Amino acid sequence: MTPESDDGSGERSSGDRGGTDGSRVASGGGVTPDAHGDADADADESLPADLVDADESLPADLVDAVVRLCKADTLLVAMDFDGTLAPLVPRADDARPLPASAAAFAALADLPGTTTALISGRALASLRSVATPPGSTLLIGSHGAEVWLGPDAAPLQLDEAAAERLDNATSVLKEVTDHFPGTSLEHKPAGVVLHTRQATPDTAAAAVDAARTALSQLPELYVTDGKQVLEVAVVRADKGDGIRVLREATGATAVLFAGDDVTDEDGFGALGPDDLGVKVGDGHTRARYRIGSPEDVPALLQAVLAARKAIRTGRE
Repeated sequence: MTPESDDGSGERSSGDRGGTDGSRVASGGGVTPDAHGDADADADESLPADLVDADESLPADLVDAVVRLCKADTLLVAMDFDGTLAPLVPRADDARPLPASAAAFAALADLPGTTTALISGRALASLRSVATPPGSTLLIGSHGAEVWLGPDAAPLQLDEAAAERLDNATSVLKEVTDHFPGTSLEHKPAGVVLHTRQATPDTAAAAVDAARTALSQLPELYVTDGKQVLEVAVVRADKGDGIRVLREATGATAVLFAGDDVTDEDGFGALGPDDLGVKVGDGHTRARYRIGSPEDVPALLQAVLAARKAIRTGRE
């Protein structure tokens, strides 16, 4: 899999372009020097064995990007949960991270100069329940509306007007679920979600249409489509906001963010040239790189772990 570059049409294409210093520049924006390049050209020769193994399961250009990323003084590893650390399942409460992903993520949380975070559309309580993250992992829930940066973090509180808007939106969506079998609601501190994963495709489409029509009559709601969900919020926030909050809180000089859904695109949009965005699965994306599914995430995190360990211990 090669880096994805914007061709001006909104979609992304891959390829290499020549650099001006004798190096070749991957279309994802990173420099991979040739035999006449600087010390980075020797990176592969000094990688630990487990990272070399990752080269066989991850695209070589993505492994190169991981190595460059891991040279950062302060690294933030931020991951979406559903569809990224955990495969998508019919019932949201049944989601669990793949064991290998959870193990690598927890090991990264223990490394010096490295902070882990989860950025999810789930409410924080739901995210904690299904993800069981390491105690030091920072949490962004409800697409950025909820923030947990440590034990002193204050819970989200809605004002009276926002709480009324949420009650009204919930009532509207409750009527939808009463009429369309297989649909259900998920309640959040600043929003409500219509889930359609267990409905037939025709029923799901009809439910979303009915919900959108009814919600359009209510003021100051933020409605977003996701994978077989319709998100309704009364607080304007997105995962890009979450990335920016985490970067400021941790002082990160580089960020890895991986996600699979439409709502993760705001997170990719908040990344800078020294960061690394990885799209999990199909679909248009602003991320520079792509992997196929949550089953590929363990290899990504293991590569980050191995490279970060090597660089932090001077083995690069």
